[in-house]
Amino acid sequence: MKIAAIQRTSFVDYPGKIAAVVFTPGCNLRCFFCHNRGLIDGDTLTCGTTQQEVISWLERRHGLLDGIVVSGGEPTLQPGLTAFMAEVRSLRYPIKLDTNGTRPNVMASLINARLVNYVAMDIKAPPEKYDAICGVPVDQGAIDESIALLMNGRVDYEFRTTIVPPLTLQDILAIGNRIRGARLYVLQQYRKLQSTEVSGSPLWVPAGYPLWLDDVQQSLAQMVKSCFSRGFDVSFAPAAQVH
Repeated sequence: MKIAAIQRTSFVDYPGKIAAVVFTPGCNLRCFFCHNRGLIDGDTLTCGTTQQEVISWLERRHGLLDGIVVSGGEPTLQPGLTAFMAEVRSLRYPIKLDTNGTRPNVMASLINARLVNYVAMDIKAPPEKYDAICGVPVDQGAIDESIALLMNGRVDYEFRTTIVPPLTLQDILAIGNRIRGARLYVLQQYRKLQSTEVSGSPLWVPAGYPLWLDDVQQSLAQMVKSCFSRGFDVSFAPAAQVH
């Protein structure tokens, strides 16, 4: 499996666990707000870390890590994903998969093989806005199949949506209705890219706090079992809405 990078310690990517995050190159979507834009074009990206180097490193991290996150890019595009996860599982690490849900057959295969313990699936938008948000046509049948697969309850999971300016309160409620009964729905803050660069790297800044965020979470609480926001800076919120 191609590995673009590894984050050696994360306290936020795997709920309740100290984890390492393995990033794979390449994605089949072109979301304008992607946090990992440098990983989108997997064909041109030079990967400086081999699978065996990562496995050897994980062997030495027993007792220091609670789990492994496989993220991207879109990991389910990787032909060597199953073999990599099998090696990680042989080391007795729980595995979380981050995915856009466009390849339900791959996800089903991993779940059936008991190679994944937790799945975080992004739901980008309601169906009518999906293609515009993602920058490419997206098969909504595949998205529905992935949603149904996770809601069967064979692995822990969360659905999550990044709150970007084209999305409205009504859009988020439509997504909530699409995943009605889900165990967890997370609303995430996006970061917008400024033209200013620091030491050659883009400067990311927090986006504004949606005026409707608190109201929409209250409504979603009637649709899903649990809903919360992640990453929002309350200093951007109107004073009346900060709890």
